[in-house]
Amino acid sequence: MRMILAVAAVLYSASAFAQADKPPMVGDKPLVQVKPKGTKEAAAKPAAAPKGKPQSIAARLQACLEIDDGTKDRLNCYDAVMPPAPKPKPAKAKGYADCRFFKEEDERLACFNGFAESIPKLPKS
Repeated sequence: MRMILAVAAVLYSASAFAQADKPPMVGDKPLVQVKPKGTKEAAAKPAAAPKGKPQSIAARLQACLEIDDGTKDRLNCYDAVMPPAPKPKPAKAKGYADCRFFKEEDERLACFNGFAESIPKLPKS
């Protein structure tokens, strides 16, 4: 009888613990799960926006300027913001969105650099 009572008490406390609205704590810090690190492409993406505040395209393009100029990583960063969609014969780019239509990587990189550098610096908040 004591054994059944002990098992019932353990199960009841476990179910009460699972229904708590606060996350489990280790000492005074919440218990967190570790996620696997991303691939090399994830490192080339622009800095993540704070939760609840999505970054504008301009801010993400300016974040790409922190990567070394003329490198494949910077182009990958720009491509993450605006994925490439080559057209047969693109004209001169009128806006940053037109840069994705260039087929050659050097032309696409130069186009994005020109627009990202011409954007006025945004205030950091």
